[in-house]
Amino acid sequence: MDPAALGTRLASSALVPALRKLIVQEGPGAGLTDRPVRLSGLVTFRGEKRALTADDLLRLARGLVTAALDGPGEPPFPAAETEPVVHALADTLHALGDLAMDDVQAVRLGHTALARALRRAAPGPGLSADADLFLDTVTGWACEHILQFFTQRSTFVARTLVEQSRGQRELLARTDELIRRTPPADARDTAFERRYLSHVAERHRHLTIYGIDLRDAPERWPLEVAYLSLEATTELPYREAPHIGHPEASSTRIRAEDAFADGHDRVLLRGEAGSGKTTLIQWLAVTAAGHVPFVLPLRTLVRATALPAPADFLASVGCPLTAPDGWAERVLGAGRALVLVDGLDEIPAADRHRVRSWLTSLIGAYDGNRWLLASRPTAVRADWLADTGFREVLLPPMRGADVATFVRRWHTAADAGAYEGALLDALRTKRDLARLATNPLMCGLICALHRERRGYLPTGRKELYDAALSMLLTRRDRERGMTGVDLGEEAQLELLQHLAYALILSGRTEMGRDAAETVLERRLPAVASASSLGDAPAVLSALLLRSGLLRQPADGVVDFVHRTFQDYLGARHAVEEGHALPFVQRLADDPQGEDAIRMAVAHARPGERPALLRELLSTGAPRLTLLALACLEHATTLAPEVRTEVERAAAALIPPRTSATAKELAEAGPLVLELLPGPEGLSDEEAHGVTITASLLGTAEPSGALGVLRRFRGHPSLDVRRQLVGTWGRFDPDEYAREVLDHVDRTGLVATCDSPGQYPALRAMRPWAEVTFLGDHVAGDLPGAVPDPAAVTHLSLRKNTLLHDVRALTGFPALAGVWLEDCPYTADLSPLADLPLTRLGVTGCGGAVTGLDRLRSLERISFYDEVPGTSLAEGLPAEAPLRFLYLGGRAIDWTGLRGLGQWPTLTSLSLGLLRTAPTVDDWSHVAGLPALTALYLDAIFFGDHFARSLAALPELPRVDVLRLASLTGREDISALPPRLPGVRKLVLQTFPHTTVPVDRYARHFPDAEIVLDQR
Repeated sequence: MDPAALGTRLASSALVPALRKLIVQEGPGAGLTDRPVRLSGLVTFRGEKRALTADDLLRLARGLVTAALDGPGEPPFPAAETEPVVHALADTLHALGDLAMDDVQAVRLGHTALARALRRAAPGPGLSADADLFLDTVTGWACEHILQFFTQRSTFVARTLVEQSRGQRELLARTDELIRRTPPADARDTAFERRYLSHVAERHRHLTIYGIDLRDAPERWPLEVAYLSLEATTELPYREAPHIGHPEASSTRIRAEDAFADGHDRVLLRGEAGSGKTTLIQWLAVTAAGHVPFVLPLRTLVRATALPAPADFLASVGCPLTAPDGWAERVLGAGRALVLVDGLDEIPAADRHRVRSWLTSLIGAYDGNRWLLASRPTAVRADWLADTGFREVLLPPMRGADVATFVRRWHTAADAGAYEGALLDALRTKRDLARLATNPLMCGLICALHRERRGYLPTGRKELYDAALSMLLTRRDRERGMTGVDLGEEAQLELLQHLAYALILSGRTEMGRDAAETVLERRLPAVASASSLGDAPAVLSALLLRSGLLRQPADGVVDFVHRTFQDYLGARHAVEEGHALPFVQRLADDPQGEDAIRMAVAHARPGERPALLRELLSTGAPRLTLLALACLEHATTLAPEVRTEVERAAAALIPPRTSATAKELAEAGPLVLELLPGPEGLSDEEAHGVTITASLLGTAEPSGALGVLRRFRGHPSLDVRRQLVGTWGRFDPDEYAREVLDHVDRTGLVATCDSPGQYPALRAMRPWAEVTFLGDHVAGDLPGAVPDPAAVTHLSLRKNTLLHDVRALTGFPALAGVWLEDCPYTADLSPLADLPLTRLGVTGCGGAVTGLDRLRSLERISFYDEVPGTSLAEGLPAEAPLRFLYLGGRAIDWTGLRGLGQWPTLTSLSLGLLRTAPTVDDWSHVAGLPALTALYLDAIFFGDHFARSLAALPELPRVDVLRLASLTGREDISALPPRLPGVRKLVLQTFPHTTVPVDRYARHFPDAEIVLDQR
């Protein structure tokens, strides 16, 4: 029977008043005498004053069933089952008195979940499928009216107001405590900060989109209009108690501007030239809500003898405002600063050690602030800042959707909509063009060239740069209205490439104006057309004003608008002067010279290229061998034997055997795809390396990369299979799911869906037992996004700002594990009580999570947010048979470890990256756990802040498994053996990308089995 028809039929009867008889009619007040007010006290067939007897309840149920069956049409179930249905409905309604909830909780739960809870609480009726469906429908309808009755009771309204008042009082108390701990701001500081933030917003709220400023258009565009939110990738440090089920891959995609969003305060941002690093810094500075931004370009700072102290931050970047004495130190001391350090790759290698010392000194003195350092990927080694807790974030090549968005915005801003469609079609169909459009710089140039040439585009990177430079160098000074002698394109190129060559040889990206004038003065006699402009200072002024390639970022300093142009022009000069080979030899040892070397090969004549490529091969260095391989893309004309020689040398590096060499190999470009073998004859490590390389090339060459990955879809290695699953987002979702994902062995894997656009592909595959929905997804849509909701046993929701009500998760009836991460508006978890949950993880859900006490089936809990209440037993499900408990982040800020004794079944306790150190009293609760045999401690316990807490650790003789997490190799664990004399297994889990001396830890537990968990 249709539920709507049933509801209408019943509502039109006289039975709604009969249902009202189920609920006690109470007088005014808040109903607070019974805490909590159970439903058993609100129904009329329980307690001392019964208005309904069991027979009355049976007659009421019979009336409901009779009214539902009365009318035309085929009966919803066999007539012989009428009486069993009546008795089953009476039992179901009677279960109202057995539910351990109050009316407010019932209303929050909703009529559907309440009906499901009643059906579970009632005896099994043993009905046919049709009769059982009818019982479900009529129960749901009755519950809808019952909840309506609850909300109309005066005590419900009054008690809700009282609970809100209590909540407000608690919030005010916490706010007062926060205010007490935060010293009041000086009035002068407050007034100055208003002026300073306005200055920052004005200074950084515009950006240049290359090519836009070529024809009667503004030179700069409003940041809020032109900014394109790009994706970034990051490797997250592994902490104990990973996502529910099996640990997911540590690499994840985030929006670039969210680099700080998940609690990381230190970020090393890596990105290729033109990838948007500086633009992102501008965006973070302008949108620094709650923080005071300091934008510090290194190329300006390193000119001084000493790098600036906080008091000199503003003066060092030419800020015209004068801050109150000590203002910057007060901002940093209070942890309110956002320090954005740009251009690590733009300073000489010799200065980078000085910068690192300066930065680590500042962080050590002013902990608690946010720090971001931007650099090209190869400027410093991978672990350059790892020991200071910096999280690495990479701006990868733009994906197809980002490119399309950029193109649309560009054409809208340039009022060139007539060319938009044709360019988008070309980017989709022309492989070479699509490979170039991988960052905002190149996208802007391609858009501008396409418009300027009315739909014609060159092929190849060199040809594109040639065309772009021609366009830039012949523009007019529209906004300045300048007149005078035009240098001409060739004369400008001659002078500019001489400056670029001098910069490259000096290892810098900027030079003083005096030095630039000296360089030009030596070259001017050879450029006759420049003599009409005057001497070197006059020529430099003309180039700054009119070339579009040179700029003056600060008084007395000149540089190129982008490093790419410097590399291109410097290489052009080296080739024209016959210095190509010395040029390559000089730059070969500097990773920052790779682009210039590629451009030298591109500019070189066919007869010169063999010597350049063989020079790269001569050292046998893997990086240079791969660079030679990458240069083949630019060698349009090359002797076949030389090409074969380069490819043969590169073959020695293939297949890659580590993640690092796999990533390095991918830098050589899509040509590598033709050389990747397997899976036959490869070790698991080699197979993993091949899949990493192919995955990284999926954006630039999706067809070729998919062909490689498809060969590995039957591979048994867990690392290989994780790589195949984790790279789904780089490809067309339907094609990749059909060709790869649906053939992979799912054991130990989690399917990650980061866009509703992947729903059709997810539904078309075989069911996944473990699914992660990453980003903003509507919770109600999720059960329909998978082929069989009942097949999903573990579900993760991460970074979801749309999740307000978790009751939609009950659409996955077999869920045993739920992980909620960065879902800031999720509060009440009580609806999850309707699920067979044994595992729960919560982090970043706003610190106000409630309803945990209802989840009585949990065996494993991982909690990073504040546990509500004054003890763990008050905030967590006291009746749950817990075996594993992980506490990290803010979990014990208010509760400590009080209440642990509530779970005598607890065998494993994991204490992670806590904000509050356990006290002596806290440890006493740990010592009282009778079944505890495994203890996990984060490396933070061996730092100064937790030293007193570690010293208070009691003797725990029953603990035989000890896991130490996030180790860096410097921890002193000598305090542990006397307190943990029974340890027979020691697990050493390293901080990501860190190698630790095992003996340093193992010698303290000579009789224990040592397990190294290298991250």
